Amino acid sequence: MSDLRLQQLQQWAQQALQQPIRIEVISGDASFRRYFRVSTDTQVLIAMDAPPEKEDSKPFVDIAQQLEAQLVHVPHIQALDLKQGFMLLEDLGDVQMLDRLLQDGKPVPAMAEQHYGDALRALLHIQTHVDGSKLPPYDRALLSREMNLFTDWLLGTHLAVELSPADKNIIQLSFNALIASALEQPQVFVHRDYHSRNLMVLDSTDKGSPGIIDFQDAVYGPITYDLVSLLRDCYIAWPRAQVHNWVASYHNEVLLNGLCSCDLPTFQRWFDFMGVQRHLKAIGIFARLNHRDGKPGYLDDIPRTLAYIENVCTEYEVLKPFGALLAKLKVREQFEQLARQSS
Repeated sequence: MSDLRLQQLQQWAQQALQQPIRIEVISGDASFRRYFRVSTDTQVLIAMDAPPEKEDSKPFVDIAQQLEAQLVHVPHIQALDLKQGFMLLEDLGDVQMLDRLLQDGKPVPAMAEQHYGDALRALLHIQTHVDGSKLPPYDRALLSREMNLFTDWLLGTHLAVELSPADKNIIQLSFNALIASALEQPQVFVHRDYHSRNLMVLDSTDKGSPGIIDFQDAVYGPITYDLVSLLRDCYIAWPRAQVHNWVASYHNEVLLNGLCSCDLPTFQRWFDFMGVQRHLKAIGIFARLNHRDGKPGYLDDIPRTLAYIENVCTEYEVLKPFGALLAKLKVREQFEQLARQSS
């Protein structure tokens, strides 16, 4: 943020609150948004700066109001100025769910049941109470565009891989299978980034936990999308058997709530295929953040995310050619070699 824009934000926030303020940087995210903590003598809020020429904040406002109306704990909007791209929000604290799930960089199984239980209950509440049918559809074009981020930014830009016509055919057939799986699922409200960095642990007993942020890209799409975002998180991995248990438990809940009528093997296949689609997108975004936006930190999450894709491709015949192609192109080896060279 330029000094001028910071001054504009300070002036706007002080006028909105009608009292002197103190402001400190919190962080940015993977977009152009920036966040600040604004303090007065009586309250603490979060100021969001979303430059209007780069970020449209209206979807955030609309979706926040829709979720809040259904008692989903999202940051309450106290003041906003869409023309300038400024907003004052409820402060949900600094404790991400990921902070409670990791200790010295390693998963803490003892913390998993409580926090994933909270997150899964909140997700079920959203899927059963929030109408996503008026949101943009998670259609074939969007699903395809997201997966192409993998070929464009990881294979093309980061690894400089040259694909043969046969390679491109394998990729397209695999993408078609993933798209078909997504489109055959029941369609619900999809947060689209429902993972441990966007779920805030709230200590206050009078507020529902987790607090949910970063929902402005929500769409109407596959029932397993947010589930896979949570359980096959790009930032933390759990044993496959544990993930299967969580999936089976959630499947039982969606049956009881009438969200779908499929059997568990079908639901598990939907989940696995959705995970491959999401992880292809995520890897492409991580590579793009490095090359286009100068944010290399997300490259560290690519090996974990790539492992999900490699593992699922070994379990389904239709995806085995794609897994074999990744091995033939030595995607993992090339990525790790580049990482060593840059370290």
